[in-house]
Amino acid sequence: MSEHYFSQKPQSKSSPKTWSYQLRDKLYTFTSDYGVFSKDEVDFGSRLLIEQFREPTITGDFLDLGCGYGPIGIALADSFKDRKIIFADINERAIAFAEKNAAHNKVDNAEFIQSDRFSNLSNQLFAAIITNPPIRAGKKIVHSMFEESKKALLPQGELWVVIQKKQGAPSAKEKLVEVFGNAEVVNRDKGYFILRATNV
Repeated sequence: MSEHYFSQKPQSKSSPKTWSYQLRDKLYTFTSDYGVFSKDEVDFGSRLLIEQFREPTITGDFLDLGCGYGPIGIALADSFKDRKIIFADINERAIAFAEKNAAHNKVDNAEFIQSDRFSNLSNQLFAAIITNPPIRAGKKIVHSMFEESKKALLPQGELWVVIQKKQGAPSAKEKLVEVFGNAEVVNRDKGYFILRATNV
C-alpha cells in the first residue's frame, strides 16, 4: 500500500530538507521530510491561508489541525503572541518536525499533540481552527473534520480552510453551510479558495 502524509507512522526513509521562506513579512526556516506534506517548500495553499487569516474578535487558543511540519501554526503563533497555538497531526514525523521548526524559529506559545483529528484534544474549545485539510484522505474525512471542528469551537469561533476548486472547494463550502449555517469565501487565488465559517 502506498504511503500518504496522513499515515500515523511514516515508513519512508528519512531525508530531511531545510529551506527559508517569507510569511507575513518575516523570514522563517523550516525543515521537512519524506512522509510529511510538502517536503520542498511552503505550499501555495498554506501560504495563502497564512496571509489571509485574520484574528477573531474572541479570546482563546488557536488550533492548527493537520499541522504537518508546522508553517501555518508557526507563522500565526509568531503573529499573535498572546494566543496559544495547538499543533495537531496524526503523523508522528510531522509533529516532530513541527516542534523542531517552532523551536528553531523561536516560537514558544505552542503545544504539540499527535492526534487523529480531535481524538487526543481532550474536549478543548478554540477561538479559531485553521486547516489545510488532507484532501487525499477523501471527502468523507475532510467533511467530518468540519463537523468535528464546529463542536470544538467557542461561540463565535471561526474555522478557516484552504481548498482547491478542483479538489472540492464548492462542495466544501456547501458542507460548511450545512454544518455552520454560514460560509464565506474570504479569498481565491490560482484555483485555491480560503473559506471561513463562524460558530454562531
